[in-house]
Parts: sequence; C-alpha cells; structure tokens
Amino acid sequence: MHYENDENYFRGYEWWLMKEAKKRNPKIKLIGLPWAFPGWIGKGENWPYDYPDITAYYIVSWILGAKQYHDLDIDYIGIWNERAFSSKYIKLLRYTLDKHGLEQVRIIASDRLWEPISFVMMIDSELHGVVDVIGAHYPGTKTVQNAILTGKKLWSSEDYSTFNNDVGAGCWARILNQNYVNGNMTATIAWNLVASYYEELPFGRCALMTAQEPWSGHYKVESPIWITAHTTQFTQPGWSYLQVDGHLEGGGSFVALTDGLGNLTIIIETMSHNHSKCIRPPLPNFSVVPQRATFYLRGSFYMVQTLQVWHSRLDFESGNSSLFQQLHPLRVWRGRFSLDLDVDEVYTLTTLKTGWKCGYPEPPPPQPFPSIYSDDFNIRNPPFSEAPNFADQTGVFEYFVNASDPGDHVFTLRQVVVQRPITWVSDADQTISVIGNFKWVNMTVTCDIYIEKPRDGGVFIAGRVDNGGIYVRDSKGVFFWVFADGTYRVTSDLAGKEILMKGLAGVRDNAWHTLTLKIQGNSASGLLNGYPLWENVTISKPGNGWAALGTRSFEFAQFDNFHIEAC
Repeated sequence: MHYENDENYFRGYEWWLMKEAKKRNPKIKLIGLPWAFPGWIGKGENWPYDYPDITAYYIVSWILGAKQYHDLDIDYIGIWNERAFSSKYIKLLRYTLDKHGLEQVRIIASDRLWEPISFVMMIDSELHGVVDVIGAHYPGTKTVQNAILTGKKLWSSEDYSTFNNDVGAGCWARILNQNYVNGNMTATIAWNLVASYYEELPFGRCALMTAQEPWSGHYKVESPIWITAHTTQFTQPGWSYLQVDGHLEGGGSFVALTDGLGNLTIIIETMSHNHSKCIRPPLPNFSVVPQRATFYLRGSFYMVQTLQVWHSRLDFESGNSSLFQQLHPLRVWRGRFSLDLDVDEVYTLTTLKTGWKCGYPEPPPPQPFPSIYSDDFNIRNPPFSEAPNFADQTGVFEYFVNASDPGDHVFTLRQVVVQRPITWVSDADQTISVIGNFKWVNMTVTCDIYIEKPRDGGVFIAGRVDNGGIYVRDSKGVFFWVFADGTYRVTSDLAGKEILMKGLAGVRDNAWHTLTLKIQGNSASGLLNGYPLWENVTISKPGNGWAALGTRSFEFAQFDNFHIEAC
C-alpha cells in the first residue's frame, strides 16, 4: 500500500517465496515484521504510533490479503523491526486481529532487546495477555530474568547475519543449539535467507546461501545450509525441547527434541571459539577439546535401540569440509551410547529415517555483470513488479504502463513512492536504484527520463556510485541531474551538495528527454538529447562503482531505454 487507497497484494518477491516454501514444507511458519511503514500512516511524522488504528488497519489488511489473494496463513506478526514499541498499539493490534477473525495470528514483541518489553509486560497484565512471544535480536545465546519470569515463549527472532563461509556455518551451528541451552530460546531465525543482492552492498553474503547473479544464473549452496539441515530435517514446528543440561564437559553443546509421539532427535555441536564468531555480539573466550561423550536415554526413550547418524566437520586447515554426511547407524545399549567428538563438528542422532542430502543441478559458472546492458522495460505482464538487476536503495521503481503516451514510452520504469516512509534507518532524501558491476571504472550511461513533478521535480542518472543500504545517505559518485525548472547540476554525492558543475539545460516536466553520462578516467561529460551539455568535469573519487538512476525527492518520475556500456 504505497498510498492509503492502494491495496496491491502482488508487489515484491515475498508472496512467491512464501508459496514456494509452503510447497516444500506445508508445516513451515510464516511471520511478518514491518521494517518500515508507508508515510501516509504517520500523516507526515516519522512515527507509526500516533494513529495506532491506522497502523493496525494496515497490518491486518496485509494479513487478510495474504489469505485472500495467495491462500497464505500468516502465523505470527511483529511490531517494528529494532525500533520502539507502543503498548497501546500492541493491544489495539490484538483487538483488530480478533475483530477480523484472526485470533490464530500470534503477536511477537518487540524484535529488539529483551528489555524494556519484558519489564513492561511484568507490570502491565493486559499487555502480557496479548503478547505471545518475546523476540530479541542477536541475544548472544543469553536471556534476562524478566523475560523468563513472563512465562512466554522466548525467541531469537533475528540472528546470524554473518558471512556465509565456514566460520559463518560455525556461528550458525553454535547459536542454533546454544540459544536454547543458554537462553531457553525455542526458535532462532536467520537473517537473511538468501544473499540475492550485490555483494558490495552492506552485509554482502550474510545469508545461508548465495544467489547474487541473476544474469548468469550462478548460485552456491553454502555450508550454513547444511548446518541448518542438521536441525530442520529432523524436527518440525511443534516439536518440544527436552529439559536437559546441554553443556558438554569438553566444550560444545547438545539439544534433544521430541514430537511427543516417540521420535527423538539429538543435535550436537563442538564449535571452537575462533571458528564460530558471529557478526554480533562479541563472543567471550571459551575452549573446546576432543572428547568422548556418553548419553543416557531415560523414560520412553530407554527402549530406543538404534539412532540414525548425520555428520558435518568444518575443516579450517585444508578447507575440505565434510557437510551433512550420513554415517552408519549408532547402536544404543540399554539406553546408553557413547560418541567420540572432535572439534568443529556437528552430529544429528535421530530415530527418523527421512534424512536426505538432496542433489541439485550444477549451477552455471559465475559471470560478471554484462559490460553492455540494456532494458527497455517493454513487458506487458511482468511476473514481478520490479525490473531485474536494479536494486532499489531508497524509493520503489516499478514497471509502469503509461497509457497516456501513444508513442515509444508506453512501458516504462516509474518511481512510485511520493511520501517519505517511516523508516527503519535514516535512508536518503532522494530515491535511488543501483545496477551493474561495483568494479566498473569507465562507463557510458544513457536513459530517457520523464519528470512528472512540476517546478521543483528532478531526476538523475549516475555512475561510480559507491554505497547503498544503511549507508545510502553518504553515497558518492558522479550524478547528472536535470530539473523541472530547466536547470542541470553535476554533483559528486547523492545529497546534491558537492556541486561540480551547474547551468541551464532547458529541460521541462511532462516531456521526455535523453540523458547520457560519460565517465572516462578522471573526466566526465554529459549529453542532453544527444548534444553535449557539459564537458571535461574533473572527478577524483570514487574510482569505481555502480550505475544508478533516481529522483530529487519522493516524487513520480519515469525512465525508459536504459543502456550501459562499461569497463
């Protein structure tokens, strides 16, 4: 809902992703968590709680739309990612959910730290009654006493966020176990699932696997995927942790889970300190040594005679790690068995015989982004709302059918956010979408542009853009701007403050113009409608970066016939 009357349940990739996940595991849980809100919710203020009824309506509309248009049941809903919560809003959200027949949707709060939400729940019985899960981000496997005293489910509702090499796999193996062993957390959610964004953006490859080259089709199933399988192939939502002391004498940990129907899964990890550091928080020193561990099964599990064994070993010396291999079954004698554990290993011991290390097609080889690239956006029924390879950093750039244009610009790319969102981080005052190869030095970028906002509207094309994500406000590069008042400007920053050249261009709003930006070595020049407008502007840095396009403010603007030649 970009605007108050704009209910659209087909934007973005998330609907597709949720449906694909449900195909593979119908029992998987779906969770919604707002990172930002559309600006209309705050009526001009960067705050979602001044009008809590409007915010609740927005969230509930999304949940209802998931069911109506995609047959997806949202199981849990959060409040606001890593930002303040409002008790009044949380209570009203519960009321609004119930009013619309969504009693089964549970509330997570507050997706930040354990406090102050735990303390407030202890003194506010009504809030305590409507919050189902206390979710903390990057808790370092620890919780706090107030959270435990609430009696609520405790989750690490965002964790990991670590580069997906074998150290990232070690981090993931350790916290998947120790979040429960040390902190009584019964769920751990990785951010993020798949690294499908340019690696030089913030948190590059901080995901369970990598698929960041849609132009080549290359992907890589990284080691954290197989660490995940040690838990997720042998448990399901609804299984319960057994209350055991999961600390191993020689270092490391184990957890045990059951489905309550006689099945048992034990996951063991022996990750060493230096091979299991997560991106945050800092990891206190500890030691792990090779050890022989003996386990005793009691109660109904005393009769278990055989456990299936799955094993991974992260080999940091040779780099030849062994991941998710099935070993010979383990004999259990009178409820007792022993296992020799080396350092940096993961074992799954289970009564289930359904484990499977699936194969997958050999991916195409990696390729850099094409040095010559064009997009005319001429897609009548696009499968997704956004054009491929463009990575929106502020604003939203969508395919658009320009029904009022009888000529060459019926199908365009349009920036559609016209009011600054209620943001998670302090993003830019301008909109920008980057594309290409971050290593590009010399390039020619050409694009047809259409300013829709009269008087103070404006658009740009750019090259050598060096930043995005949470750092987008500080982006540098070479930015070629034209404005509805007929002027142009060349700046070395997205904020438009570092002016390299300016003058008259004769551009006007509601008319198509063609911009060309040429960057060669330490010099840049610009053309308007094929004719030189400015030349020989000296540029010193940055020395490389993406191409980009965008707008002066949150305003409608269109782009067409985008073309790059770069090296």
